[in-house]
Amino acid sequence: MDSEQRRRYQIAMVSTYYPDTSFLDNVVMPDGTEQSHGSDILTLLHTGKVFIINSRRRNGLILFKRYHAEFAGPGAAVGGDYDCDCQKAIPIGNLSLLTSESYEERQKAYLIRRQWIRLIKQITENPVPQQRVQKILDQFEQYFPPEMVAHLPDVAFALLVGVLPQTVGVVRRLGSEVHGRFNY
Repeated sequence: MDSEQRRRYQIAMVSTYYPDTSFLDNVVMPDGTEQSHGSDILTLLHTGKVFIINSRRRNGLILFKRYHAEFAGPGAAVGGDYDCDCQKAIPIGNLSLLTSESYEERQKAYLIRRQWIRLIKQITENPVPQQRVQKILDQFEQYFPPEMVAHLPDVAFALLVGVLPQTVGVVRRLGSEVHGRFNY
């Protein structure tokens, strides 16, 4: 490939992957309804204040960033400078956000947030996309009621573990068949 053709190819790739392209434009829940994206929560996160997800409840937030999603579970810090780039948020469970009372409390909450990120990172290290999806679904179903997990959109899990939303849909439809089929 000569340099002129290569340059045209690179320009085409850039325009194909333009940053405004987003899976989040229309988040549709599995039951066909559109998600409100937790706009009140998003407004709260963008105030610059640091909040802590109540550790005494089974609740959390899926935070959608530009190219990925993060899960912040009980005890994790959210908001502040850390989530100023958050574009959408989906609450899970009966969400309860607490204000941090001290520096030590915030430090502990940031450490817990890091633990949640590490858990998701361990899942994404699996090279087989279907296994990553099955693992994240299993993790969420262990912590939250399965019917609650079933109502979360495919794109949320896709952005958490780095797969296409269609892959999540296939794994959800086929369930344990996929787990056995892609278990190497």
